[in-house]
Amino acid sequence: MSRLATILFGALVLLAAPAAAPAQTHWTVDAKSSLAWWQVSPHLNHLWATTCPGDSSWRPGEGRSSGWYINPKLKPPKTGYANVDDTVHVPMYPRTIVYPLCVEAVKGEVTTPDTVHWRGVRGKVTVVGDALITGEMMRDVLAHQVMQTSQYPDIVFTLDSLTNVTHAGDTLKATAVGSLSFRMNPYPMTARVRAFHDAGGMRVLAKMRMPARTLLEWTPKLHYLGLGVNTNIWHDFFMGVDAVFRPSGSGASGQ
Repeated sequence: MSRLATILFGALVLLAAPAAAPAQTHWTVDAKSSLAWWQVSPHLNHLWATTCPGDSSWRPGEGRSSGWYINPKLKPPKTGYANVDDTVHVPMYPRTIVYPLCVEAVKGEVTTPDTVHWRGVRGKVTVVGDALITGEMMRDVLAHQVMQTSQYPDIVFTLDSLTNVTHAGDTLKATAVGSLSFRMNPYPMTARVRAFHDAGGMRVLAKMRMPARTLLEWTPKLHYLGLGVNTNIWHDFFMGVDAVFRPSGSGASGQ
């Protein structure tokens, strides 16, 4: 075989060979260090919930059940029960320091072949609906009945991509595009995301916002209860997670 033929043959072999798949980076949620939350605007001094009520940064709303310890450093909202929109202090009591003491209500994983531009990101985060509590027992029982958590225990966000990715120091900001499955029904959804290194992993703060009347579609039982969403007192509904992701194999729980 001539030298030219040998070179051409080698080039054809290389072209025919399957390209090596990019290495995938994989993280899983540390469930003990992660929480989910929701909040209504106007919150009327009680319409917010968490899956980590034992965290020292969280305070249940007014009208709460007895037995709660209230951190004296956490002051109640200045608006009280007034019908005043607040879309700034969301969540009302954000977590300041991560402690691994949460109920294991948040699970999930994320994979990507690109940790520079964050292309090809895929993932899923699951929240146990029954773990979301406001601190008032009867209100929580009613909320879980409306959500039908005995029949549909999980709320699932499926991540299809990250867009509008920016970096500031070690903090990443982006828009998470995907779908939210509630009562087994998937709804297109986006979330604002901020991620940074904390608690020995990657801490991800994600927030979703929608008109409160969306809840009437998601939870048909609300039509019969006469709550603030029916009378247009509730304007916006927020939900999100404060999750710590750890590289697979680092002892993360909730896999």
